[in-house]
This record gives sequence, C-alpha cells and structure tokens, in this order.
Amino acid sequence: MAVRSPQRAVVVGGSMGGLTAGLLLRELGFEVDVFERSPLPLEGRGAGIVLQPDTIRWFAEHGGTEAVERVSTGSSHLRYLGPDDEVRYDEPSRWRFTSWTATYRALLADLGTGGYHLDHHVAGLDHDDREVTLRFTNGRVERADLVVFADGISSTGRRRLLPEVTPRYSGYVGWRGTVPEGEVSHRTHDLLHDSVTYATAPRTHIVMYPIPGRDGGTAVGARDLNYVWYRNVAEGPELDEMLTDKRGFPSPVSVHPGQVQDRYVDELRASAREVLPPAAAELVVRTEQPFIQPVLDIEVPHMAFGRVCLIGDAAFAARPHAAAGTAKAASDAWALADALRDTDGDVVPALEKWEPGRLEVGRNLLARVREMGRHYQVASDADPADRNLRFGLYGPDH
Repeated sequence: MAVRSPQRAVVVGGSMGGLTAGLLLRELGFEVDVFERSPLPLEGRGAGIVLQPDTIRWFAEHGGTEAVERVSTGSSHLRYLGPDDEVRYDEPSRWRFTSWTATYRALLADLGTGGYHLDHHVAGLDHDDREVTLRFTNGRVERADLVVFADGISSTGRRRLLPEVTPRYSGYVGWRGTVPEGEVSHRTHDLLHDSVTYATAPRTHIVMYPIPGRDGGTAVGARDLNYVWYRNVAEGPELDEMLTDKRGFPSPVSVHPGQVQDRYVDELRASAREVLPPAAAELVVRTEQPFIQPVLDIEVPHMAFGRVCLIGDAAFAARPHAAAGTAKAASDAWALADALRDTDGDVVPALEKWEPGRLEVGRNLLARVREMGRHYQVASDADPADRNLRFGLYGPDH
C-alpha cells in the first residue's frame, strides 16, 4: 500500500498491543510514533502469557519459527489436580507460553527506540475530519492523521471519548506470581512443568503453566512456573482495603509486586496450604512478591471515532480465563492494518470498515469469559472435559 503523503500515525500506549500496531502501521508506510506513559521501559510488568496465533503472528511472519521459539516455551498436556495432587484429568493439549517481558523486548527491538517515547502522558485530544491533536502533560502537542489508543484498562482515550464507560468488577481478584522451576520440589516439577494445570475448590481455582525464565531461558530447568489464583473478594471496603498498597495509595487496576500489604501475603500463603493441592500451594508459598489484579470487565459501544480508535484493553477488557487479552489486542491491530490496506490508507472509511467486526469479537469474548468465571468462581461446577473452558480468543482452542 502506498500511503498518501503526509500520513502520520500516533500510538498511545507502548505495551504489546501498541507495539504491534506501531509495527504494522509503519510497514504500511505511515510515519509512526509510540508514546508510553511509564518513565521507564516496561520490564517486568505482568507475568505469563499464553501465545495464541494473533499474539505471535508478527514473529511468525517476520522472523519465522525461530523468532517464536526464542521468546516462548511450551507444554503438551492439560491437567487437573485433586486435593492430594492426584491427577483427576489429563489430555494431550499443546500450547506455547511466554513472559510479558520477553515478548515486549522482542517487539520493541523490531520497532526500535527512535520512535518510542517514554514518560508521555496524554491529557487531552481534539479531533475532526482532517486530523487529531493530542496534548501531553509535559506540554508536547502532536498532530496526526490517525491515533490508536492502546493504553490499556485505564485508557485515557476511552475516558475522553466514552466517559460513561466504567470498569465492572467481577467479584474476584487474581493473585499472580512466578517461581523458578529449579526452586520447587521434584514432585511439583513433575506435575507442572509440561502442562497447563488447574486445581479447583469451592468458589476458587488456580491455573499454572511454565513461561520463560527471568533471564529469558526457555529450556526445561531454566524457566519459571507461573500461576493465577482467582479468589472471591466482596466489592466495597474489603476490596478497597486489599487494593491499597504499602504506601497508602489506592491501586484499582493492580497492586504491583512488592507493594502488597504483608498481612494479605501472609493470609494468601496460609490459605494456599489449606485450600490448594500441595503442588499449587508450593508455588504460592514460594513466591517472593505475589501481586494482585482485580478481575474487571469493560465493554464499549464504539471503538472508532473518525480518525481515532481504541484497541485491546482500551476497548474491551475481558477476564483472563480464555488467556486472550494479548491476542485480542494484536488481533485488533492486524485487522486495522487490513482495513487500511483495503482503503489505500484512507483512515476514516478504514475505521468504519474495521469497527463492526472488532465489536463482535469483543462482545463474544466477554460473554464467554463471564460464563467461564461463573463455572469456576460461583457455581463451582467446572467440568475438566468441558471444551468451553479451554483457552482461545475466538472460541475453545481457537
């Protein structure tokens, strides 16, 4: 596609969705700048990621399978553990996993740092049929033909464009952490190192899988074992207190590693010993700095606004049960590139073409993960053989 000159795109948000969008727009011929609000590179954010086809599509198409292998590790089983670590269910199931940091570094290396700007907070925007103007808190003003907000669950773009849309709390939080696989017992390693492993109990569940190690190691023995333990917490004062960090600041999206109040970490470890199978409990107890993310739903009525669009969690934020958040952000970016290609870079009709399909994907994913959460966290009737409980952006195993 020959983008008509001048065509400039600004991406707000420098995580994986924003980096993917920036790479694809630049490949189409746009002049691209990516602005990230963090003052430091986003090393160490998040934990494990399940690699679905859209997540790894950039690497697969631009670096081949070797590029995918460098940032990921895999497993060959789906497994459910019983109270005493007995294997209640096991079936062949191949997935690949990465760490947030490994994929972020790889995408940023492909983009380069010349057009990647840290410590830039968007404060406001104006847009009309000709251009978009962004104003930053440091006084910088940027004008562009296309602006993509990929700034996550606390998106400034969404707040400015759709102030009536607010996150809805699911009724439970996700405790997350990682442990080097060399630090767990042989029994625990044997159960967890080659599988996506679940354990369930009344009104709670935990999911575990291997990811690249903190130094990027992907070989068995050099990786981390990652988990998310979902625990019900009542909305209101109880949740607000838990989401207040050690400094006394409210953290409505995530209480970061090292900032969770010690009393909650102590209670987490004690409960793990009582509620979880020994292998799962060992992961939780051995985690030096677990962190908390309230599980939220966000649904938007629109994703396109003339020359501005929302992608990823800036639009639809879905519970993690389908392991599809990163895949959805990447999918939004790939679909945007396709729409721009089909319209020869004409931004407004491209966004009009792009929006309906992305709204459908977001709504379908939200409906699906809400039902998954109901089985695991409310009814406690999750059946390991139920294919509707499988990972996948577009459906089970898909």
